[in-house]
Amino acid sequence: MRYIISGKNIDITSGLRDAVESKIGKLERYFSPDTEVQVTMSVEKGRQKIEVTIPVKGNIIRAEQDSNDMYVSIDLVEEIIERQIKKYRTKLIDKKQNTPSFSEAFLQEEADQEETIHIEKTKRFAMKPMDPEEACIQMELLGHNFFMFLNAETDEVNVVYKRKANSYGLIEPEF
Repeated sequence: MRYIISGKNIDITSGLRDAVESKIGKLERYFSPDTEVQVTMSVEKGRQKIEVTIPVKGNIIRAEQDSNDMYVSIDLVEEIIERQIKKYRTKLIDKKQNTPSFSEAFLQEEADQEETIHIEKTKRFAMKPMDPEEACIQMELLGHNFFMFLNAETDEVNVVYKRKANSYGLIEPEF
């Protein structure tokens, strides 16, 4: 794998670089040798944060983790990515998609009691047209982290969601 390691408000020492390459390097058995791994480390208000992005054909495997120690964050993010890869292996094999980015050995491995997705509950509700600001207010009133609504301006289904630091995000479909 090829590593692109960058830092925000932190110097990337050889120790950090080695830790990233050895921990994330454990994932090499899942990927082909030309897979690119983008790693961004940052320090914000004393929190040591690491973001790892692995673009694979058609999708992105991404995880971020923060803690008081960058080495702990590196350990945690590696576990998250490995869990994501194992979770989606069956889907990748069944659909025969994105497989060029993954190693043949990984794709041939027997699945260790793969987790299947089971939908427990289905909700139906009427969507009245509203603007994104009104949707944010409705989301707050319901106490939810996201809210789906019919955008009165575009007549499309949109989603507003809570972000860190009490800000909001809007997801608009792109067809």
